[in-house]
Amino acid sequence: MKLQVHSIHFNADVKLIDFIQKKVDKLETYYDRLVDGEVFLRLNNEGIENKTVEIKLKVPGNQLFAKEQARSFEEATDLATQALANQLKKFKTKLMAGRA
Repeated sequence: MKLQVHSIHFNADVKLIDFIQKKVDKLETYYDRLVDGEVFLRLNNEGIENKTVEIKLKVPGNQLFAKEQARSFEEATDLATQALANQLKKFKTKLMAGRA
């Protein structure tokens, strides 16, 4: 899936971008018609959990969104992709219920 990663006010390294790509690609196991995605990485100034990851996923006819904050971008990515996995399961269930 095509994924755009935006790091706001810093440069994300290749390892982090690859990690995010792999995590988001795994979401296709829940729903294989993902169109594309966009990820925003932000550093907040206050607190220990100062890394924010926002993920937008486009599916046909809809858009899913998750925003998580954690101590590291990897941890925030894990939380956000888990939230999106839950959203995808609900979305797919509604889709199947609508066809029945």
